[in-house]
Amino acid sequence: MTVRRRPAIHSRLFAEPEQPLDVFTAEVDGASRGNPGPASYAVIIRRPDGSIVYQLGKYLGRATNNVAEYFALITALDYCATSNISRLKVRSDSELLVRQMQGRYKVKSESLKPLHERAIRQSRGLAYFAIEHVRRELNSEADALANVALDRTGEVTSGARVISSTPARHSTAATAQHSAASSRTIRARYKGGALHPAEPLDFPEGSEVEITIHPKK
Repeated sequence: MTVRRRPAIHSRLFAEPEQPLDVFTAEVDGASRGNPGPASYAVIIRRPDGSIVYQLGKYLGRATNNVAEYFALITALDYCATSNISRLKVRSDSELLVRQMQGRYKVKSESLKPLHERAIRQSRGLAYFAIEHVRRELNSEADALANVALDRTGEVTSGARVISSTPARHSTAATAQHSAASSRTIRARYKGGALHPAEPLDFPEGSEVEITIHPKK
C-alpha cells in the first residue's frame, strides 16, 4: 500500500517577508517635559553596515511626547525620501507609535491623526519598511540625543531649533567642529515667500540649518 504524505506547510507562510540585506536602520525617539510641555526629538540613521549616515536632535516647542515621537519618525522618512533610501527599518521605544504604525492600535488623538496619516503615506513609498518596538535601553543613543536637544534650549519655549545634524560619516565631535568652522554669514533676498541666497550653498542634500534674520538697512 502506498501512503501519500501531505506536503509540509512552511512555518513562515503567513509571516512577514524576510528583511533584505541592504536595509538602513533608523533609531527614533521623542521627549517631553510636562506632556505637553517643552519637547524635542532625535533621529539616528545607520547604513546597513551600522555606520551612522545621519543624526539629528531638534527642539520642537510645546508638544506631547507622542507628537514628538511622530516628528522623529517623519524626519527619518523625509531623509530617506531625499536621499534615495528605499529600504528602512525603524526602531522605537514608543509602543504607541509602533503599534499604531503596524495597524494594531487605533489612532484616537486628533493631534496624532494627521501625523500618522503622513507617516503611513511616506512609509508606503518605500520598497521595504518595517518598524519594531525596543526597550528604552536599546534606544539609548536616540534618547540621549533628544534630551540634549531639550537641555540646550535654555529659555526658548516655542519654535524649533536644531541642536546637532550629521549628514554623513562623521563622529559627533568631528561634526561639532565642522559645524563651528562652517558657520558663516550669507546674504539672501526675500521674494515670492522664500529666501533666495545670493551665493551658492555647499550643504549636503537634506541638511537642516538654523537661520537668524537681520533685515539689511
